[in-house]
Amino acid sequence: MSLPSSPLRRLVASSLILASCSAFAFSLSDLSNQDASAGLKAALEKGASTAVANLGRPNGFLNNDKVKIHLPGALEQAMPILRMTGMGGQVDGLVADMNHAAEAAVPLAKPLLINAVKSMSVSDAKNILTGGDTSVTDFFRQKTSGELAVKFLPLVKQITDRNGLSGRYNAVMGQVAKSGLVSADQSTVEGYVTQRALDGLFLMIGEEEKAIRKDPVGSGSAIIGKVFGAIR
Repeated sequence: MSLPSSPLRRLVASSLILASCSAFAFSLSDLSNQDASAGLKAALEKGASTAVANLGRPNGFLNNDKVKIHLPGALEQAMPILRMTGMGGQVDGLVADMNHAAEAAVPLAKPLLINAVKSMSVSDAKNILTGGDTSVTDFFRQKTSGELAVKFLPLVKQITDRNGLSGRYNAVMGQVAKSGLVSADQSTVEGYVTQRALDGLFLMIGEEEKAIRKDPVGSGSAIIGKVFGAIR
């Protein structure tokens, strides 16, 4: 059915244009607190779950150059001497054990990460959303790193203690730490691996966060696409 008058047609056309422009001008300020919170929580859970799954699988640390755990600098520099004395195989075994220990510990993180998501207040959501490329990761680190270290340490120690070099490492690095040449978290194998496992976990969560921010629609979640699309 045709419109009865030209002025009416122009009015309808103008209304449609305005509605279209309004839809494309959708921004963070248009989001409800509920949507912002839901989108952020979905992104948090997705990033955490993906990072834990990738790092917790066989060789998740060992085969990933971004997070692979090497010997601390002081021992890494001594590698040529250790190999000349026939200890190269043992050292390689210790490196493998360190990475497998981290791999085994990371799945313990998932419940704590999910609890951190649940504890996030609605009023924090928009601040985190606009806080930069790694603000979600920083939130996780602040909320969980201390408790994760406590959970990781016993399991890491159980695994690294199986390698005969771990005792020697602790004895040598304990003395080196007293001189201030290495940090306290490097003075034992288990402390060093625990810290590097946490660093690797938060790094990979950060990678997931950046990917979501870059392509929110590609996340496969409508609410993530809506919320993160609004701040691009």
